[in-house]
Amino acid sequence: MIKVFGHKSPDTDSTGSPIIWAWYLSEIRKTPAKALLQGEPNTEAAWMLERWNIAKPELFADVAAGDQCVIVDTNNPGELPASINDAEVIEIIDHHLLAGGIKTRLPINITIRPLACTATIMHDLIGDEDLARAPKEIKAAMLTCILSDTLEFRSPTTTPHDRFVAEKLAKELGLSIPAYAAEMFAAKSDVSAFGDAALLRMDSKEYELGGKQLRVSVLETTAPAVLLARKEALIAAMPAVAKEDGADEVLLFIVDILNEEATLLVPNDFVKTVAEKSFNVTVSGDSVVLPGIMSRKKQIIPALAV
Repeated sequence: MIKVFGHKSPDTDSTGSPIIWAWYLSEIRKTPAKALLQGEPNTEAAWMLERWNIAKPELFADVAAGDQCVIVDTNNPGELPASINDAEVIEIIDHHLLAGGIKTRLPINITIRPLACTATIMHDLIGDEDLARAPKEIKAAMLTCILSDTLEFRSPTTTPHDRFVAEKLAKELGLSIPAYAAEMFAAKSDVSAFGDAALLRMDSKEYELGGKQLRVSVLETTAPAVLLARKEALIAAMPAVAKEDGADEVLLFIVDILNEEATLLVPNDFVKTVAEKSFNVTVSGDSVVLPGIMSRKKQIIPALAV
């Protein structure tokens, strides 16, 4: 059984894409496959599973020697199981920069394309003829992933092709994109059940800057005031989260989807320096608004400097 999985702290694309590709491998290629998750899905991804009556993939902690694996929505070993290089990776499908560090025993299929979403790449790889055989929940997962990663086409990572695929899928499903995206973002914004540490880890990536290990976290919401009301508690939780996760600092960006801006929490002088040098702003308190900043991949990570 081929194991299909994405990165740790699974967002919508890293939840939906394993489901899509496991369906394709099992039903079209006739090679049995199983979608898996490295942790609980975020609120939006959990909503997608419930909305379309999709079984939540099994959670797992590591892989074993000889396991056949397909990696989706990442190629960074730091976001993968500890024993990934002992397993047999047979395919990688991703839309992030090439990180390096994954070892394979034989040549494999690697598809990395400059699109906003892994599910867009999968749409193209599967092709219209085979996709016509897909049940509605597979097409719905594909659409949800694309709308999530593009923030309903607001993100600067969005390409015309992502939009074309999303509009095509929405038409086939009989869905209004604005109405459906509003449901998605409402689910994404409902974080009332999560503690401060969980929020700091909900959508998080590891990154090294100036010799320091950073946990760069992003919370996308249509209700930023709800999260900003917890600003003091979130800042207070950062040192413990960093220590537990082997990081030096936590950078938390609260992305306001509707106003197309981010607020960076500033707990100390190091983060203040990073904010001022990276985004050409002046920080005078424990947070700073960054107009136009929406994308960790395209606007936040590439800009980080000390």
